Amino acid sequence: MSHDVVIAGAGPVGLMLACELRLAGSEAVVLEDRPEPNPHAPGVALNGGVVELLEMRGLMDACRADGFEFPMAHFAHIWLDPGQLAGRYPYNFAMAHSRLIHHLTERARSLGVDLRFGHRVRGVTQDADGVDVRVEGPDGESTVRGRYLAGCDGADSAVRQAVGVGFTGNEEPFHGTVSDFVVEPDSVLNQHMGAKEYPAGLFAVSPVGPGTVRVLTGEFGVEPPSRDGAPALAQIRAAVHRLAGVEFTGDDPTWSARWFNVTRLAERYRAGRVFLAGEAAHTHFPLGGQALSTGMDDAVNLGWKLAADLAGYAPEGLLDTYEAERRPVARRACTTVRAQVALLHPLTELRDVVTELVRFPDVNEYFVRMAGGTDTRISFDEDLPEDAHPLLGRRIPGVAAAVQSVPELAEAWASGRGVLLDLSDEPEDGRLDITGWTDRVSPVRTKPLPGVDAEAVLLRPDGRVVWAARSGQGGDGLAEALRSRFGTPTPA
Repeated sequence: MSHDVVIAGAGPVGLMLACELRLAGSEAVVLEDRPEPNPHAPGVALNGGVVELLEMRGLMDACRADGFEFPMAHFAHIWLDPGQLAGRYPYNFAMAHSRLIHHLTERARSLGVDLRFGHRVRGVTQDADGVDVRVEGPDGESTVRGRYLAGCDGADSAVRQAVGVGFTGNEEPFHGTVSDFVVEPDSVLNQHMGAKEYPAGLFAVSPVGPGTVRVLTGEFGVEPPSRDGAPALAQIRAAVHRLAGVEFTGDDPTWSARWFNVTRLAERYRAGRVFLAGEAAHTHFPLGGQALSTGMDDAVNLGWKLAADLAGYAPEGLLDTYEAERRPVARRACTTVRAQVALLHPLTELRDVVTELVRFPDVNEYFVRMAGGTDTRISFDEDLPEDAHPLLGRRIPGVAAAVQSVPELAEAWASGRGVLLDLSDEPEDGRLDITGWTDRVSPVRTKPLPGVDAEAVLLRPDGRVVWAARSGQGGDGLAEALRSRFGTPTPA
């Protein structure tokens, strides 16, 4: 039996990709080497870019009970004020990433995704028609075949290694620990909530559940004592004391892991019928949730393009635009995160200067959008005229607010379709004709939206603007934009 798409990895990126494919009517099977959905993930926050995507797909409502809106953001732990961007920037949300995995798993199951836990990828071969994935599972070895394969299996990706894609970059001397502790109300750890910087590194404590805190340490300029296995309680206590002079007692952590300062970028995002996404394609120091938002954007970008190809209406070369659009975004994320690391260690006067600069509204906005993963503008690899609309390649401002205020838009985006958004007061006179594309694009009429200086915009399924009409422009160029992104129209 051959599947449409085989996905390696049931983390947030792999699960999001599977959901995107199912929304578009494509079949997906997910292979995960863990025996169950990952109950432990180091991250504890969703930045604005992730919130945008979850709002667009109608997933945030399920997440609200597991966290809370967080009114702050940071660049290298220099605190920023997203509130200054009211209406133009979504909120940040504090929630353990393990709960995000839970909700995405439930959504994938509800959509009919074939989830196979305890299945490890052991080899990959491909031909002109598909990909064979050799898998070791509970019942021994087997082969799973798909028309395409997506490697979403993390920085040590078995898929990436199997197809011989290089993963270049560097690693700096560094050793970090992350661990969860059940604590009493009077525990000394409760007195150190928040993230703090010290000359030797980082120490942070954050709540992750009733009576449970997550303790994070990070020491710069040291070689890891080990790369395998979880750190022992004595190692965690010693690191906390070295960094912050804090002594704490208690039982062993309920979970712990190590982390490192590694920056790498895949040399290619595509090898024939095999694609890479998330940390299989890019990895960097974990700051500000940029790894998650970059990976989730990979998933929605790749998902609609694979689905269009599988459905037979993809324009020529559409699948090649995945790497062209996403790899530069990941390269920039790696660069901006390394810049943050430079501000964290060593602690120099430069950090004080940047702290002063973020008091200026424009600088604050620049860093809020950068750290939140919402400043991305996709290049469509076209020669755009000088007067091209500034929204092209971006999501419309205030995506989260728009979804909450326009039910028709929320419904269209939750279905994973493209959207033609008519914001004018003009009557429906046929100037925005999408006849032949209504099986792929939903027309939505609504009142003007704040920050959207256009009478109409055409949005891809991932929310990116591919055409925008200013006042009086009508439908000029709309048919060309539809054809170039959504393929040949269906005959009447």
